[in-house]
Amino acid sequence: MDGKPVPAAGDTTPPRPGNADPTGPYRPGYELVAEQILQLIAELQLQPGDRMPTEIELASRLGTSRTVVREAVKILSAIGRVRAQKGRGLYVTDDEGLLGSSRWGSFFLPTNLEHVYQLFEFRRVQEAAASRLAATRATPAELRAIEAAAELCREGHVTRQRALFDRGDDDFHLGIATASHNPFLVAAVREARRLQRQSSTIGLHGTVGGHAAEAVEEHAAICRAIRDGDPEAAAQAATAHLDNTLEDYRREIQRRVFG
Repeated sequence: MDGKPVPAAGDTTPPRPGNADPTGPYRPGYELVAEQILQLIAELQLQPGDRMPTEIELASRLGTSRTVVREAVKILSAIGRVRAQKGRGLYVTDDEGLLGSSRWGSFFLPTNLEHVYQLFEFRRVQEAAASRLAATRATPAELRAIEAAAELCREGHVTRQRALFDRGDDDFHLGIATASHNPFLVAAVREARRLQRQSSTIGLHGTVGGHAAEAVEEHAAICRAIRDGDPEAAAQAATAHLDNTLEDYRREIQRRVFG
């Protein structure tokens, strides 16, 4: 935490978050404060279920207004990192999940680039394994569900409906995990994607760069390998897809930070 005042939501002065280029794209104050609250949770070593400082205390500590803090808390509540209890205060969210997602959430910072890159490393291992198993275990119904999700993703891209693309993308990756017939992989894929959405929501305004068209074709390659019952081709296609998605994240982060 650098202790510098955070610009208010309506402030048109370009903020200076961390080591970001001050001449880079403007980001609203509540978004920056959301990042700082997550950093504060980590610094105070607060665990899921722990009570946080009040809105007034956060505003004083972060050098901003209570209104901006309230907007930041809304973002963190929406992505499941903070829970506001009326009359009781703010709490670190006690996530539930097969693999103890609360422990993941306690150390994962969506705005920490090293964490984001490490998450992609983890997804690479998970989804290669899931695709390899799906190629030998997928039932006809599961294969149809995977192909339908890939088609939904394509439709979202062609019609420029981001929400439709995202839904198809989620269904596609979770469909492959389901077809692996390994519940631990299903839980791990679901949780990793949840954490990745957090980094996108706070750090990238819910968008990613121009990889959608390529992603549609990469999904098709994974589908073909699974349908053909070729586990190694499926794993290689999944790995290529994750590597290309990571490169897209890198390009978008470079663009946003350095303009």
